[in-house]
Amino acid sequence: MSNTVSSYSPITTSGQITYSGLGNGTDFDSMIKKLVQVEQSRITSLQTWKKSWTDKQAAFQELNTQMLTLKTTLEEMDSMDEFMTKTVDSSNSTVLSAVAGAGAENGSHEVVVNRLATAKAMVTTTGYASASTDINPSSSDAVFAYTYKGTTYTNTIGDNATLTDLVSIINNDPGNPGVKASVSYDGSQYYLQLRGMDTGSTASLVIASNSTLSGFGNSDFSTITSNASAQLKLDGWPTASGSWITRESNTVTDLIPGLTMTLKSTGSSTVVTTTDTDAIKEKIETFVEQVNLVRTKIREISKVDSTTKQASLLTGNYGIQLIDTNLKSAVAGLGVGFDYDQDKYSTLSQLGILTDAQQGSTTEGLLVIDDDVLDAVLSSNADAVGQLFAAQYVGRTSSSEFSISSYIKNTTKNGTYQLSYTTDASGKITAATINGHAAMFNSNSNLITGAHGYDEAGMVIRVVDTTPGTHTGEVALKQGKAGQLSDLLGELTDSQDGPLHILDDNYDDITAMIDEKIAYEQRRISTYASNLRKRFAKVDSMLGTYDKMQSQLESQIKQLSSD
Repeated sequence: MSNTVSSYSPITTSGQITYSGLGNGTDFDSMIKKLVQVEQSRITSLQTWKKSWTDKQAAFQELNTQMLTLKTTLEEMDSMDEFMTKTVDSSNSTVLSAVAGAGAENGSHEVVVNRLATAKAMVTTTGYASASTDINPSSSDAVFAYTYKGTTYTNTIGDNATLTDLVSIINNDPGNPGVKASVSYDGSQYYLQLRGMDTGSTASLVIASNSTLSGFGNSDFSTITSNASAQLKLDGWPTASGSWITRESNTVTDLIPGLTMTLKSTGSSTVVTTTDTDAIKEKIETFVEQVNLVRTKIREISKVDSTTKQASLLTGNYGIQLIDTNLKSAVAGLGVGFDYDQDKYSTLSQLGILTDAQQGSTTEGLLVIDDDVLDAVLSSNADAVGQLFAAQYVGRTSSSEFSISSYIKNTTKNGTYQLSYTTDASGKITAATINGHAAMFNSNSNLITGAHGYDEAGMVIRVVDTTPGTHTGEVALKQGKAGQLSDLLGELTDSQDGPLHILDDNYDDITAMIDEKIAYEQRRISTYASNLRKRFAKVDSMLGTYDKMQSQLESQIKQLSSD
């Protein structure tokens, strides 16, 4: 947003011609100043007019800032992982700890850790008096090679290399797959230690047979820890006493859906997953507060005072009305892709979030929360509440005859679509449309794909019922209110095509036009003042001549009388 403002210099009557009573004593200078001041009132009017437009621009910019703040807030809660907060308690945190994602199911599980996953660690059996002792006195290069996870890695060790050099060569090898070398000191001697960085039974580490560096062969090392997988039981399963679930890492993400467990020691622990409804409610309150800040700003710049009947700065402005209407519709309307009958909650009003319609109320026109209703729905079905706020591409169909197989994120639009397809007597698809648009289909795989150029582009629907005839129904991809509003705010604040930007550009043109008018008036008044000075200079000169003639006549008459 830019605006060009020309500087303004008041017109003065001082300059080339001055009046000091040299003619007939009349103060023409003051007269000219008064006349110019009268003309300058036009410039004052233009400046006042211009300020009214720049004030509107400033209001646009403040609203734009407020809307961007709301957008940022919404982007922090527009996915289930961000919106849903789950807590996990471990009855024995020395055995394991756990964190839950949004998809974690509430419940209790007992986990037994029989063994932790371990990595291979080994150290040389023979030490050196110093880390700088020459370990390759052979006067020629030697090879130090190790095999990690079945692959052999070879390092060339130059003559006169020290233990410290060997460590550096291993660690700085660009091909190092995750083996850490270090110098260990037992208080009297220095040793080489090798440690594989991965746990599990597959992360094997041995000195390779092609090693030629004396004193660093496979038999020259002793094992500190061996490779091993973690051994677990979940809720008593596997039931056989010697049977265990194994994992290669002590970070386990696939044993209990949605839970990431960190194994710390052997033993047992009960993990309990619950939904943190207090944290979710705080997010909802933040949502309402931020939406209300935008609504308050819109009301401030567009309202009409009911008492004084005084309009605000942008009362009746079509751009503000457009933004206000779109935001209110997005907040109050049916969620994108949601259905009144198929979804537990499909509008914010069902959660106790309403617009205060009471005239004269301090919150008139703003969102208010009915805490009793919200607490009740959070307590009974927090996941459904989360979906209404934070769903992203969650599929829904009106019939079990077909299902949504996939979509292309950011290409396929969230929304509700009408599907129709026809199958022939052999069960082959012969025609298909989505929202009335011809769709691509594959009779062999029974897949229907939304065509390019439409909102449904890239959405793939799998047909289940292929009985001969025409089948119709509804498919939908749901988007929560946070994502829906965030997308809308992105459009409204777009720096190229957004309505605020377009209005700002228009107002720039208007203020530039006013600046041109001011500049024109400045030139006109300057010429006017110059002409006045010239005219009054002639008058002053003429009056001076007449005064002089009068004085001469009076002198001559006085002389004749004395004769």
